[in-house]
Amino acid sequence: MERKIFQLGDIVQMKKQHPCGSNEMEIIRMGMDIRIKCVGCKHSVLIPRAKFEKNMKKVLRSTEDLSES
Repeated sequence: MERKIFQLGDIVQMKKQHPCGSNEMEIIRMGMDIRIKCVGCKHSVLIPRAKFEKNMKKVLRSTEDLSES
């Protein structure tokens, strides 16, 4: 299984949605733990990297795409 590629500032889609109804999260801190912020209500959560990689579906908008255009 290939590793998922993501970076700081990316908007990712999670498997489970946040209680506010949005399942889009922005990556705002990376390390052993990853801090993600809900795009809908701006609530942030710190979760272990392994759990984040398991629960992330895909990258919706990458900061790399924005910097190229």
